[in-house]
Amino acid sequence: MANLPVLMYHHVSVSESRDLTIGTSRLEEQFKWLRDNNFKSWHFSELEELRQLPPGNNVMITFDDAYVSFRELALPLLQKYQLKATLFVPLAFLGGTDEWYSGQNPIMTSSELNTLDPSLVELGHHSFFHKKFHQMSSEEIKEDINKCREVIAKQNLNVSPALAYPYGKYPREKPAKEQFITLLKEEGFKFGLRIGNRLNAFPFKNSFEIQRLDIKGEYGLSKFKRKIKFGKVF
Repeated sequence: MANLPVLMYHHVSVSESRDLTIGTSRLEEQFKWLRDNNFKSWHFSELEELRQLPPGNNVMITFDDAYVSFRELALPLLQKYQLKATLFVPLAFLGGTDEWYSGQNPIMTSSELNTLDPSLVELGHHSFFHKKFHQMSSEEIKEDINKCREVIAKQNLNVSPALAYPYGKYPREKPAKEQFITLLKEEGFKFGLRIGNRLNAFPFKNSFEIQRLDIKGEYGLSKFKRKIKFGKVF
């Protein structure tokens, strides 16, 4: 089994770099380090039938919320360093703003999503309303998924069967947890992502509890490298 760190980013800025926003200079420094150290990046669709990773360094890069800043600032860096990323989309907010967070950061439209190069950017699910799953009933979760499907079909979006849980929240206690994962499987999902800040082994022990490394905007390169190697750092 090989380690597979899954990186989690959100908003990108030309200058600001703190908390959920990362500056382009810091993001480029991290991408360049991944490229220079021969990390192979993956899409979730590539992992569905994969039994083991190739030898060497492997990584997954994820961005939540489908901000316009991803298309304008992160995508050119992915192209420059030939890295793949998964973009998790909150489908109720296409063409709007991040109402659950700042209410100021614009989110891409479906047309903009459809212009993204699928060889570099894979779309994933980030729910419809960006609500916390552990505070929702099974019926509410099903309704949320159905609304996602309606938008995906109407806008002709190609979205992988991977779901990043908003805020990293999902039911943790039995039997609610088992019911939640069963529901996702019945709805056709293959992967579910939390936060956790730990490394994953691949094949995943539980593909509905994939842990991501929260890459804060204030992290320097040395802390980024420690996270890639160890997961949680203090």
